[in-house]
Amino acid sequence: MSSTPVVPLTVGFDLDMTLLDTRPGIRATYVALSAETGTHIDADLVVTRLGPPLLEELANWFPAERLPAVVTRYRELYREHAFAPTVPLPGAHAAVEAVRAHGGRVAVITGKYEPNARLHLEHAGLRADALAGDLWAETKGEALREQGAGVYVGDHLGDIVGARHAGAVAVGVATGPYGADELLAAGADVVLADLTGFPAWLAGYVGSRADRVSDAS
Repeated sequence: MSSTPVVPLTVGFDLDMTLLDTRPGIRATYVALSAETGTHIDADLVVTRLGPPLLEELANWFPAERLPAVVTRYRELYREHAFAPTVPLPGAHAAVEAVRAHGGRVAVITGKYEPNARLHLEHAGLRADALAGDLWAETKGEALREQGAGVYVGDHLGDIVGARHAGAVAVGVATGPYGADELLAAGADVVLADLTGFPAWLAGYVGSRADRVSDAS
């Protein structure tokens, strides 16, 4: 009797407030942008609602005709202010290594500008096998599908949308703007307090995949 092949394990992770606490660096960048442009920006408010695309946030503070130039300047200032104060969230390194321990690939799928996301990963000592940036909600799902990701881990309701769009298991982490109840209500399959619980969850998930394949063979 032939056995059913196991689909290679690929796990996607969001970046901001999932793998990294980027709030201090983002706040510092907005403070610098506000000072340089003379435009009031409530940086403390901004960091409470990270997730949606940069353009959407900047549109709260600048008129449409200024947005292209302001986006470019923000991304330049980001490189000066954001990396040093950013730190991995609890369990981030162990979560990534847990995927590799099971022979899997790590794909970071983020709304952040991809070159800056890459620098963040390098600064934090986190290695991704694939990286895709400038994505949100359904477009995250498209990238997850392209990578063959069976799991997507994120802190935002938009991450749950992306996982669902890709047909991936949606793992919420309550380290961002939403609590466990909100993530579950949005369609998360499981919610963890933070990534410290991810290796144990992944071990169970990998075991259940193997059992399903065995049963089908």
